[in-house]
Amino acid sequence: MLYINGEWRNAYSNETMDVINPATGEVIAQVASGGSRETKEAIAAADAAFQEWKNTTAFDRAQYMKKVSELMRERAEDLAKTITMEMGKPINEARREVNSAINYNDWFLEEAKRVYGETVPASHQDKHLMVLREPVGVTAAITPWNFPLSMITRKISPAIAAGCTVIIKPAPATPLSAIKLFECFHDAGLPAGVVNLVIGPAEEIGSELTKSPIVRKLTFTGSTAVGKKLLRDSADTVKKVSMELGGHAPFIVFRDADLDLAVNSAVMTKFVNNGQTCICTNRIYVEESIAEEFGEKFAAKAKALRVGNGLNEEVQVGPLISEQSLKKVESHVQDALAHNGKLLCGGKRYESEGLNGYFYEPTVINYANEEMKIATEETFGPVAPIFSFSSEEEVIEKANQTNYGLAAYCFTKDLGKAFRMMKALEYGIVGINDPAPIVVQAPFGGYKESGIGREGGRSGILEYVEEKFVSIGGL
Repeated sequence: MLYINGEWRNAYSNETMDVINPATGEVIAQVASGGSRETKEAIAAADAAFQEWKNTTAFDRAQYMKKVSELMRERAEDLAKTITMEMGKPINEARREVNSAINYNDWFLEEAKRVYGETVPASHQDKHLMVLREPVGVTAAITPWNFPLSMITRKISPAIAAGCTVIIKPAPATPLSAIKLFECFHDAGLPAGVVNLVIGPAEEIGSELTKSPIVRKLTFTGSTAVGKKLLRDSADTVKKVSMELGGHAPFIVFRDADLDLAVNSAVMTKFVNNGQTCICTNRIYVEESIAEEFGEKFAAKAKALRVGNGLNEEVQVGPLISEQSLKKVESHVQDALAHNGKLLCGGKRYESEGLNGYFYEPTVINYANEEMKIATEETFGPVAPIFSFSSEEEVIEKANQTNYGLAAYCFTKDLGKAFRMMKALEYGIVGINDPAPIVVQAPFGGYKESGIGREGGRSGILEYVEEKFVSIGGL
């Protein structure tokens, strides 16, 4: 179902889209598939609602959002199962995603009350200078399939907290989580038009959102290639944009690191969500003297991971999202082996009785080199290449030698080295001896072609406001 102007509805065409469980290949639902006409109506509804919503007090907006969080908590298990069924991640990871989604909403409902203005010291005695922060306006949010719930609240919550109204376009592969979330918005009693949900073809819906002069803000999470297109398409109306795009995270292990911590952390950052995250480890750099030992321990841990349907409580690695994704992983592994990589574990599709989905074995490749596709392209799957290095200067150069700059990880016990790496790595997020540096109270975003703007933390809500300078004279 689509949700426009406070009402659930079908598409005018009555067309639907299949939602497929990637663990089984089965169609688990059919949802309405809208297009240009429905998107225009959603924009109009958001525009009409904005005139009142922007003048609603921050305290009142926070109360609506608080009710949404309460409903999400009540429905947490259903939300988690929905995530697992439509995109495949293990149920325990899905539960953590639900908690993250709630935490973002909780954070921004409090930030709603803290969009402060400023007074500026005047240069003339007869003037009074002020800076006001006002909601940017109607906002379009395009969200990905790999975190189909938390990526929505990370965008929609700061937007409505700031006083904006929103049109959400979720990924076609994972609309069910969005529908479940919008049921919470509806049951929380948000005024009609404040939040709108349009599901359907990306090109048709995206075109309406980018070309509309009513839409003043576009926020997107997805590939860098799509992000660049949306930027070009938004240029004619000079929209405010924020984008969280692709990544190619280096994971650096020095010989003075706690080796077991580094191995366990690499397993976490590589295989969480089956490697389908923008901040997952893409390149593991290990100092030469410990490279063999690290590779053996890491491969043993990877090989022991349990693969299967994410609804099984014991499963640690679920399926890839699609056959296309599976083929990309296969091509990267074949290319790496053709360029003299050594397979330590995995390397083929995972097959087991009762599983008919898009599974690939957790794979570790040693002796990786810069000639491999995997050294520069985002794999988005359970494949870990291990490179070796001999000096701090060398690994810094290799780590930064990419157009991406989202997340990086470094493991060392040397405090001075840690600080040097922190400064030298050209990434928006750096985890030093920390495989999970993402928290709701801190900004999330990247350098270079990994994005524009920040989500989360204090910065997150400021992406949805404009600054208005006011000078009052004749005092």
